[in-house]
Amino acid sequence: MREVEAAAGLAVWGADAIGSAARAALVRDGIPGLLVRKDPTLWGPDAEAEAKIRLGWIDTHRRSWELLPLLAELKEELADLDRVVLAGMGGSSFAAEVIARTLGRPLTVLDTTDPGQIARAIADRLHRTVVVVSSKSGTTIETDSVRRAYLGAFLDAGLTPAEAGRHFVIVTDPGSPLEDVARDMGATVVLADPEVGGRYAALTAFGLVPAALAGVDVAELLDQAEELLPALSAGGDNPALALGAALGAATTTGKDKIALVPDGTGIVGLDEWAEQLLAESTGKEGTGMLPVVLESPDAPVDGADVLTVTLGGSLPAGAVPGGGVRPDVAVNGPLGAQFLTWEFATALAGRVIGIDPLGMPSKSESKENMAAILAAGPPAEEPSFVDGAIAVYGAATSTLAGTLSAVLLEARPNGYLAVMAYLDRHADADAAELRPILAAIARRPVTFGWGPRFLHSTSLYHKDGPPLGAFLQITGAVATDLAVPGRPFTFGQLQAAQAAGDRQALVRRGRPVVRLHLTDRASGIVQLLDAARSLGN
Repeated sequence: MREVEAAAGLAVWGADAIGSAARAALVRDGIPGLLVRKDPTLWGPDAEAEAKIRLGWIDTHRRSWELLPLLAELKEELADLDRVVLAGMGGSSFAAEVIARTLGRPLTVLDTTDPGQIARAIADRLHRTVVVVSSKSGTTIETDSVRRAYLGAFLDAGLTPAEAGRHFVIVTDPGSPLEDVARDMGATVVLADPEVGGRYAALTAFGLVPAALAGVDVAELLDQAEELLPALSAGGDNPALALGAALGAATTTGKDKIALVPDGTGIVGLDEWAEQLLAESTGKEGTGMLPVVLESPDAPVDGADVLTVTLGGSLPAGAVPGGGVRPDVAVNGPLGAQFLTWEFATALAGRVIGIDPLGMPSKSESKENMAAILAAGPPAEEPSFVDGAIAVYGAATSTLAGTLSAVLLEARPNGYLAVMAYLDRHADADAAELRPILAAIARRPVTFGWGPRFLHSTSLYHKDGPPLGAFLQITGAVATDLAVPGRPFTFGQLQAAQAAGDRQALVRRGRPVVRLHLTDRASGIVQLLDAARSLGN
């Protein structure tokens, strides 16, 4: 049994103790080599058609080398626009944010419909801003709405349409509706690799264009992936194989909650990128992995059904992985190799679990709910009770502390609690403190997601994964709303409709949902955290 598996500067510790049997089966059937050769039959006949057009991620970094001259030229042409804003959701934004944060380059990411967060971004150095609008489908409502808001702001600032168009770089698939919109705007268009699904698109134009404009040397990431690629077909010295076998084996033997823990060794935000990759790829057909992103190695997480995985940068020889704790699995190495390792491991884990990890999840139900609410108005709802700055909906108790306690009980004995906050993830950042407080009390996995960001990540697991979740939705009053130019709704109305639409989809599946509406966001967050802490006294 191997304690550590390493190649190209990336090492995985502890995986073989969990996944040795699964690994042996994968090697016996030649799966690593077949995957490198893009065999579309690996996940069964029902998955074959989709796999034929979704395996480009294995070597997309090689095609991305062709982007480098364009990115250098674009960076020079837009040298006077030194503030980079990325409008994108899910796979169109997560990787770029990880790259920029890890390499210390400023990048403002708008994967939100919160009017306050968007208005603040628009007001910040508008004349020096280039907006990267990223959408694989070209129809993402959040991204299109932010594009419209920025375009309106540039025109209101006195720019001509042609001058405004120069402030936009559009990243999308060939032939998408957004490509036509971009050309009509006079924006720069960068076409992405159409044979790579969004959550596997870290080393495509979606991850690279915003990062390069922010000042990252993205060629280094591509080189790191290329150095790893030869190891992926091997039966030994293959860290991606070891990780994939461990993740798959853990999921099929009851350890299906994957705690993702940053170990503090230089890579920032990779856990949130991996969260989307694992949840969307495996959360289907009543099974899958629930990623639980932790704040630090000493953050609370409990349960016999939890597999703890630490993630971080390269370690010096002889260093002990884990960031001061002893995880089940540790993954350390350069960022470009990390992206490819996790993608390859996820595809292998899907084979072990028996699901299609490449299929594109359906998001139509929540979208249809949202569209109906935008057209007809929000559903009439009466709060169960109001406590200070918090109106509580769907509760069977009459106090805030009692409601939180009841929600936590729903997560036992083998379930989880998902906290979903449709708020401003910067101005309302303290709301995220709720996760570790509740996790310490419940001694069960607790996740936290900002809406609508998580709708393109763990939300699919919530609906199509194991029916074990309890759900706490947090919404907030909008002090100053913001129009979406050319649309019959505001950002505040869109945000509320997204929350209500997702809530309806969960209720329709019989999932327990409680909503806390903060009538005053700042006061409500303080009150909510105090109530949560009181449960531990």
